[in-house]
Amino acid sequence: MITVHHLDNSRSQRILWLLEELGLEYDIKYYKRDPKTLLAPISLRQVHPLGKSPVITDGTLTLAESGAIVDYLVEQYGEGRLAPPPGTLERLRYTYWLHYAEGSAMPPLLLKLVFDRIEQQPMPFFAKPIAQMITRRTKEAFITPQITQHLNYLELELGKTLWFAGNEFTAADIQMSFPIEAAVARGGLNNNRPRLMEFCDRIHSHPAYKRALERGGVYQL
Repeated sequence: MITVHHLDNSRSQRILWLLEELGLEYDIKYYKRDPKTLLAPISLRQVHPLGKSPVITDGTLTLAESGAIVDYLVEQYGEGRLAPPPGTLERLRYTYWLHYAEGSAMPPLLLKLVFDRIEQQPMPFFAKPIAQMITRRTKEAFITPQITQHLNYLELELGKTLWFAGNEFTAADIQMSFPIEAAVARGGLNNNRPRLMEFCDRIHSHPAYKRALERGGVYQL
């Protein structure tokens, strides 16, 4: 039996969605973030040394990293579903987006989250203006332009095909859902990029997406 070690408000929500799309039975072990630090509990380190989510266990196998988990589940249990045939252009695009989601799209969004929180943290009155100036300039000079560049690129790519790997829905779209939803929440993604917003509407309408939310809980990015 597959067990998903599910941290609230985390990337592991995608794994629940993938398992629902594949129609697989699975258990969930729930973990709560520390309300002050928002970090995962130490108990997750008992599953994987890094103590991060998502992590799955499948028999004697313990596997971390979203892309690796998606790859494993589709290869092991997909039976040809949710991935284009090997050797096709669609398969190459599938592999690209599977890695792009975490390797390229998420870093600037994560930096935006970190710098936003620095601005909101309590600190001595004499330090706050300096901290705000540094965070504001860093966001203006580097983080926001990077997010804008990625969102423009994604909007352009969805003008070529209906889904990221081609005209069929694949696990790459599940993998890409998190950075796009994060961009809606904190990266300035709105109706000015209609293809990306329409992508969000389409994934949210998937019955398996809704079932994953019912099991994993509504999450905030």
